[in-house]
Amino acid sequence: MKSVVFILAGLLVSINGSSQTFLSGFERVPVATGISSPTVMAFAPDGRIFVAQQNGALRIVKDGSLLTTPFISLPSVSSLGERGLIGIALDPDFSSNSYVYLYYTTSVAPIHNRIVRYTANGDVALAGSEHPILELDNLSGATNHNGGALAFGLDGKLYVAVGDNANGANAQNPDTYHGKFLRINKDGSAPTDNPFYSEAASEQRKRIWAYGLRNPYTFAIQPVTGKIFVNDVGQGSAEEINDATTGGKNFGWPSAEGNSTNPAYSNPVYAYLHSGPQPTGCAITGGTFFNPQVTTYPAPYTGNYFFQDFCAPHWIYSLDPTGTPVATLFGSNVGSSSVALTTGPDGNLYYLSRGASALYKIIYTAVNPPVIIEQPQAATVPAGTSVSFSVSASGSQPLTFQWIKDEVPLNLANASTYSILSVQPSDAGLYRVQVSNSAGEVVSNTAALTVETIVNAEAGSLDFYPNPAKDWIYLPQAVASVQLVNYVGRTSYIPIEQINQQTRLDVQHLASGLYFLSYELQGIRFVKKVLISR
Repeated sequence: MKSVVFILAGLLVSINGSSQTFLSGFERVPVATGISSPTVMAFAPDGRIFVAQQNGALRIVKDGSLLTTPFISLPSVSSLGERGLIGIALDPDFSSNSYVYLYYTTSVAPIHNRIVRYTANGDVALAGSEHPILELDNLSGATNHNGGALAFGLDGKLYVAVGDNANGANAQNPDTYHGKFLRINKDGSAPTDNPFYSEAASEQRKRIWAYGLRNPYTFAIQPVTGKIFVNDVGQGSAEEINDATTGGKNFGWPSAEGNSTNPAYSNPVYAYLHSGPQPTGCAITGGTFFNPQVTTYPAPYTGNYFFQDFCAPHWIYSLDPTGTPVATLFGSNVGSSSVALTTGPDGNLYYLSRGASALYKIIYTAVNPPVIIEQPQAATVPAGTSVSFSVSASGSQPLTFQWIKDEVPLNLANASTYSILSVQPSDAGLYRVQVSNSAGEVVSNTAALTVETIVNAEAGSLDFYPNPAKDWIYLPQAVASVQLVNYVGRTSYIPIEQINQQTRLDVQHLASGLYFLSYELQGIRFVKKVLISR
């Protein structure tokens, strides 16, 4: 049971002396040691690794070393049982705003979990930068089932996993945060498109994305599709991996654990039992979609979902999340009391061992030729904007890249991503990339770049409003093929509604900046500049 997970961490290290075992070609490498009771980690764009300690200290691993000075040591932290600093997420715009979001248990009465934001100033938090985001419900005397995981979705919203506070009835009560999976705006407010949102609803109900959870200690978001898997720690019979991509689901706790025949409950994508068959375990404490841009792992692993269990034999399994998932053993005895399995930007799996007070990564040492995992995609962008072509490849390092346009190699185009800062009509053409290493080479599919010229003529065009926009953009009649492209040429996801022959675009989740609004009217494509400002 999860209620004894953190308490037994020290005991488990003494009763399990077996060495780790991985599939052929894989091995475990220590990244950092001396991390007291680690709980969760997050990677910064610059390669630093933020690692949370249960006692409230947030540590940084930089250039392979654990920095002596913590990023911050939170004041007034209750770390009894499963309480403490148990969640971290970096803002999607961390490179520009340096925001770090934390989930922890405050010891200031009334004791409760809270989400706060700090601003990084180099390797430490900026003094006085704490900004409260959300105060969760008060806790009972129970110190277990706090959940704690935080992550930003592709929609720009912050998702939050909250445990039931050791009271199963909470999971079905829509007016408490306990036992829920939340979706909130960056400032902690409730998105109006949440499944249970209404002006008259309680503040808790407004923020609920899914419910019926016991202790969702971790969850993962697929970086390409946005699919969300929530790992819910079971009680006496089963551990669950639940698909929370679509809001409004009830995962059944406390009436259901594992699969259920009740049509009111959404069954897990995958569940494993405490009593067998394999895999067996006691607490699912980590899971990650393995979709790195570049990796040395063999190609069949890309796209898999890896997950880990806290108890002996401390294993990691993987499964294909498409179709009917079948779990395959990846490694065992990987480290006592392991948590926070994560895909690193270098294409390796990382995890924390509470028993060893360590951060590990799993590397692949065999030599393999390169394999293209994700092909570059065709793009249609307005002239003057930016565009990027990217490829994802596996194979033994180092991998080298050479981008080619219309069969001619491009100068200084030797990374996995090729970008054009200001697209001109002459840039239109067919692009592909050759990926090489010591074992061979492979060439990607071609991707066509189409360059649109901005239509300046007003005849037949529409005046949209407002401009600058804040939350919504309106066009006075229905149009087709609407796109919003940012200044680097990336098409942004925007909910679109056609209401009374009018087109309404929801831009509440987009960052401030210059965009290009592209739409088709009477067979003509128009591209216009729009400023989103808040």
